[in-house]
Amino acid sequence: MKMRQAVMTQPGTIEFHETDIPEPGERQVQIKIKKIGVCGSDIHVNHGTHPYTSFPVVQGHEVSAEVTKLGTGVTEYSEGDRVTVQPQVVCGRCFPCRNGMYHVCEDLKVMGFQTTGMASDYFVVDADWLTRLPEGITYDEGAMVEPLAVAVHAVRRIRDLEGKNVLVIGGGPIGNLVAQTAKAFGAEKVVVSELSKVRLEMAEEVGLHTINSKEEDLDAGINRHFGDRKADVIFECVGSSYTVAQAIEKARKGSTVVVVGVVSALTEVNMGFVQDHELTVMGSAMYQSSDFDGAVKLITEKKVQLFPLITDHVDFEAYADAYTLIEDEKDRVMKVIIDME
Repeated sequence: MKMRQAVMTQPGTIEFHETDIPEPGERQVQIKIKKIGVCGSDIHVNHGTHPYTSFPVVQGHEVSAEVTKLGTGVTEYSEGDRVTVQPQVVCGRCFPCRNGMYHVCEDLKVMGFQTTGMASDYFVVDADWLTRLPEGITYDEGAMVEPLAVAVHAVRRIRDLEGKNVLVIGGGPIGNLVAQTAKAFGAEKVVVSELSKVRLEMAEEVGLHTINSKEEDLDAGINRHFGDRKADVIFECVGSSYTVAQAIEKARKGSTVVVVGVVSALTEVNMGFVQDHELTVMGSAMYQSSDFDGAVKLITEKKVQLFPLITDHVDFEAYADAYTLIEDEKDRVMKVIIDME
């Protein structure tokens, strides 16, 4: 039996290959891919600028799927179960892996980047990396669990958000989800700072406060929403040197900055300001299985809204069109979902 597989052979070029349907081994599960989400990191690969990805590569790390076959030793899943996949491959031997921090494994590989992704009709994965999708969660929502898990992990970096003022810099998919998650975790007021009018409207649609930092000075917007208390926590969700520096510059004394965006350029930070303001500056990377469970719980309890963020659908065999949409209409497009059938 054969299946389709989308292979990015070089930056900007996707070819469809016919290949054998993989069979599950011990403690593995064969899944039929239903939906694939496209994210900002995928765009870096499409440009050939992702620092840790070489070609050819099969992308696809945000998915929902159906269990189609079980390998030996798998008893916790059944054929027909609806699932999503935690797309990490870890060594299990390094210090982080041995001490409960496998998500920052010293030899971390991510499906779709350093190892084969799930842009194919079928895929085989270790059962331990699956998360079940309860009835009531659609396959579209299931493909959004991975980015929502990024947000859950970032918000959980702050042990207690109850009653806190939160500023999120960046209103893209991750920024929007971080803001919604912070609100769900009990933040008193959550404000999104963003340049795009469309993304600001989406943030407001899901119940968030906003600052149009293209038209309003960010300091003025912070004071308007928070007064002299300002933000207790700032989540940087853009990943540019400018916004990282901005997050630190706008932090109130004694507050916390969480860098969620993937920053590729060397960033100059005013450490004297950090010291003088006694700031806590921390990073947030990837997620763990508990974050996937937390994401599913938020969806099930209807504490986050995902459908407003899904702006476009593309057929699997038009995969490259997803990248074009994101490139050409970046002010409008939030999340593009690849439909497998």
